[in-house]
Amino acid sequence: MKKIIAYTAFLAALAGTGCKKFVDVNKNPNSPLTVQEKILLAPIELNIAHGVDAGGSAGNDGEGEAASFTNHFMQTICYNQVALNYGTYYFVSTDMNLSWQQLYNTELENLQQLIQISEKNGNANYTGIAQILKAYVVAFTTDLWGDIPYSKALNGASNLTPTYDKQEDIYDSVQALLDLGIANIGKSQGLKVGADDYFYGGKMPQWVKLAYSLKARYYMHLTKAPGHTAVAQAQLALTALQNGMTANGDDWKFDYPGGATSQSAWYTIMLPYSTLCASSAIVDTLVNRNDPRLPFVITKSKNTGLYTGRAIGTPSIGNLDDYSSIGDYYAAIDATQYILPYTEVQFIQAEANWLVTGAAAAQPFYTAAITNNMTKIGVASGDIATYLASRGTLTAGNALQRIIEEKRIAHMLSPENYNDWRRTGWPALTIVPNAQTAGIPRRLIYPQSELNTNPQPQQSAQFTDRVWWDGQ
Repeated sequence: MKKIIAYTAFLAALAGTGCKKFVDVNKNPNSPLTVQEKILLAPIELNIAHGVDAGGSAGNDGEGEAASFTNHFMQTICYNQVALNYGTYYFVSTDMNLSWQQLYNTELENLQQLIQISEKNGNANYTGIAQILKAYVVAFTTDLWGDIPYSKALNGASNLTPTYDKQEDIYDSVQALLDLGIANIGKSQGLKVGADDYFYGGKMPQWVKLAYSLKARYYMHLTKAPGHTAVAQAQLALTALQNGMTANGDDWKFDYPGGATSQSAWYTIMLPYSTLCASSAIVDTLVNRNDPRLPFVITKSKNTGLYTGRAIGTPSIGNLDDYSSIGDYYAAIDATQYILPYTEVQFIQAEANWLVTGAAAAQPFYTAAITNNMTKIGVASGDIATYLASRGTLTAGNALQRIIEEKRIAHMLSPENYNDWRRTGWPALTIVPNAQTAGIPRRLIYPQSELNTNPQPQQSAQFTDRVWWDGQ
C-alpha cells in the first residue's frame, strides 16, 4: 500500500507555508514533514462522516464505497437499472479499490500521522481523539473484510507488503485503542481542541462517552464469535455503558450546513442522476407496519403519489419518478449524518439486558429507544403511542427480533445494520432475484489493488464466506 495524503485542505496548508529568509538547502520549505494537529483533525473527521460511515466522497455519488454496499446487502436502496448490479451482488475486485483507499490512505494513514505528531508535541487530547477515531475505522474495516493489514501496516514506505492480522487480534487492538484514547482524553496537558473538532467542538467528556459506547458496540459484535459467549459479551457492554452516552446531546454526528459546497452525504448519493431509489423491501416493511416514520424517511413516488419501492433484481428499467426515494430526515441537503446516536446505545442496552436477564429487563430500554428515535424524527406523540401498542411488547420469543428490527429502522442507512444482521439473522432477508452469489454476501472481497501489490493467503475469500466473529 502506498502512503497517500488525500486532503485538499492539508495540501493547501503545506503549499502555503512559504520560505524563510535563509533556507537550509537540504530541506524543501514548501513540503514540511509535519503539520499542526488542528489542520489534520477537521478533514479527518469530515472524511469519516462523509466518506466512511455514509459512503460518499467529493466528486463521487457514493457508489463504489463500502458503506453503500451494506445498504444494498440490507435491501434498503435499489438501482433503477437492468440487473446485474450491486443490488444483485455483482461485484469485481476493482469495485473495492476506492473503499480500501478511503479507509487506509485517506483515514488510517492520516490518523496515524495525527497520533505521532500529537504525542511528540504533548497534545494528549488530540492523541486521544485520534486513537478513538482510529479504533472506529479499524473496526469498520475488519468488520467488512475480516483479516486485514494492521500491526505491520501504517508505517509509510517502510513496509509496502504488510501481512494480514487475524480479526480476533484486531478486535483486541480496537479495545486497547479505545482504552488509550480514554486515558489521553482524561489528561489536561497540551493544546486544547476547539472548533476544528466538527463532532464535539472540543468537549472532552463527550469523547469519553463515545469511546465507552463504541466499546459496547464492539463487545456486542462478538456475541457469537468463537471462544465468546453472548451473555459475557452483553455484560461487558453493559459495564462499558455505565460510562457511555446518556442523552441525545451525546450523539456522534456530523451536521451539514447545506448549500452547494456542503451537501449532506446521502443527498449527494440519492440525487436523481444516480439512478438510486428506495427498495420495495424497506418501503413495504414500513407501509405494512403502519410505521409513522414513513413520510420522514421515505418519499412518495413523484408520478403516483404513493409509497412504491423498486424490487431489487428487476431485469428492466422503469421510470425513476415511479419509485420512492430516501426522505429528508436522511437525505435533505442539510441532513445530519448520525454515526453513533444515543438511540443505538439504548437498543444495545435493550439487547444486552435481554441476553443477561430477559425480556422484562429489556423492555424499558426498547420502549425508550423507539420513542426517542420517533420524537427526534418528528413523529407526534399520539402516533408513537399507537405504534408502540402494536410493536412495543417484548416476550421471550420475540425480543431479539423486535429489538434488531426496530434498531434497523431507527438507523435505516447505518452500516451497523449489516453487522447486526450477520450476528443475529434479523431482519429476515431473502436472496434477491438474479443474484450472482449463492447467498446474501457476508463480507467484502479484497480489492484488486491489494491483489496486485500485496498478495496474501486471505485474499481467496468469497462474498459468502464468514468473517471470524460471524460464527454459525
